[in-house]
Amino acid sequence: MKIIAAIDPGAGGAIAFLNWRHQIIEVLDMPIDYVKVGRTTRRVINPALLAAHLRAHAPDHLFVENVSVRPGEGAVGAFAFGRGLGVIEGVCSALCIPMTKIRPQDWKRGMGCPADKGAARQRACELFPANAGIFSRVKDDGRAEAVMLGLFGIRALENTGVPA
Repeated sequence: MKIIAAIDPGAGGAIAFLNWRHQIIEVLDMPIDYVKVGRTTRRVINPALLAAHLRAHAPDHLFVENVSVRPGEGAVGAFAFGRGLGVIEGVCSALCIPMTKIRPQDWKRGMGCPADKGAARQRACELFPANAGIFSRVKDDGRAEAVMLGLFGIRALENTGVPA
């Protein structure tokens, strides 16, 4: 059975593993470390734990949200977000996992999901009612977005004739 992984990047993101029957295998919050920078403590993606999660599930393909600088975002935040995406790309490359970047507006339109984070959780509950509990908290928007990104990716691959 083929497995795909999907990642909503960022320290508040998540990793979703789905099979080709459109079923959720597991959803994990992004593994993070806390790093002290001056007087501030920042959350950063832990590459070793990310690699361990990916190795454990051995996905055949990975989809990641192709993020960019958000309007009004400062240089420090933009750099940290870009660094996180780079960590994900590096881990996938090291593990030889094929990766596809998908723009947020493309998968959200394809999944009928508004841009609002709360709406993403609601839409995920509609699409996966048996798994609604994993999207129950306000901070579970990363989980919801990772799962829907994964489902969008599977559908896209199916439409190109990739065998399951």
